[in-house]
Amino acid sequence: MLRALAVDDERPTLEELVYLLNADPRIGTAEGASDATEALRRINRALESGPDGPDAIDVVFLDIQMPGLDGLDLARLLTGFARPPLVVFVTAHEDFAVQAFDLDAVDYVLKPVRRERLAEAVRRAVEQRGATPPPPRIPVHEPDLDHITVELGGVARFVPVDDITHVEAQGDYARLHTERGSHLVRIPLSTLEERWRARGFVRIHRRHLVALRHIGELRLDAGTVSVLVGSEELQVSRRHARELRDLLMRRP
Repeated sequence: MLRALAVDDERPTLEELVYLLNADPRIGTAEGASDATEALRRINRALESGPDGPDAIDVVFLDIQMPGLDGLDLARLLTGFARPPLVVFVTAHEDFAVQAFDLDAVDYVLKPVRRERLAEAVRRAVEQRGATPPPPRIPVHEPDLDHITVELGGVARFVPVDDITHVEAQGDYARLHTERGSHLVRIPLSTLEERWRARGFVRIHRRHLVALRHIGELRLDAGTVSVLVGSEELQVSRRHARELRDLLMRRP
């Protein structure tokens, strides 16, 4: 069972997070810290007590925007420790997800925190610790194949795959672009490429996956190839240029 530390400068949010963590059967203990400095002292004490000591911490659920030392600063400090705890970021802002991935975060949970979304973060932490988790109390339902689930302001929304014009790789995440905006999901680009190949998505670059039906123009300029998707021009790598031209020529 995991021993958790929740860190948030907003007292009601911290108390709710600690409550939800203690309600999860995979969490042995969950305590709270009101700022990153207090958390750092608590983590130092945990490391001194050893992995099996009474003060040990397995995972930190960490807010990002806090006065003084913020969550990203604390996570960077932890990377220098010999046996740091795992880190799950819990924040109201999706803009820091790529930085969180660079710091080897286990997960990135958006506020307001939903019980089932937190349960998924705990599952990932348990897996990374190498333990076998018991069945979760709350079932997590997979969406149908015509939609993908995204999280916006703590609310799960189902985006039709047909609305997605292209996908951009951002580390272990992918940014889904539609005509109305974009959404960040924790799914590698290679996974989406395999899942959506039959739906007309094709890789044009190591960073981009594009829906053929949304390509408006194929442009050739001094040996370089690009495509126009909506108002955005995307570069096509040499490796993928011939396959893309063939697919567009066969497109009805």
